[in-house]
Amino acid sequence: MQLSLELIDIAVRDKQVHPRLQGRITGHVRALLSEDDGAHSQTHDLTIAVWADLPQDANEAHTDMALMVKAAGIIARLKRRLAGR
Repeated sequence: MQLSLELIDIAVRDKQVHPRLQGRITGHVRALLSEDDGAHSQTHDLTIAVWADLPQDANEAHTDMALMVKAAGIIARLKRRLAGR
């Protein structure tokens, strides 16, 4: 059985400056995934907790991109683990 897991949409849900670590941003990224095993198709709406260390001059677009890249990496690891089962 071939399992397909595709990222449909990704967006930053919220973000904030870490209370103690300078330069660290924490937040949550919403990821919409489509799962198809050949017989069934399902959509998953996930919220992924992420963090990123950024320079002081990082603008909002860079911050959002860093958080989404972190979430995409987590999803990629999940896909690799599911493929090896």
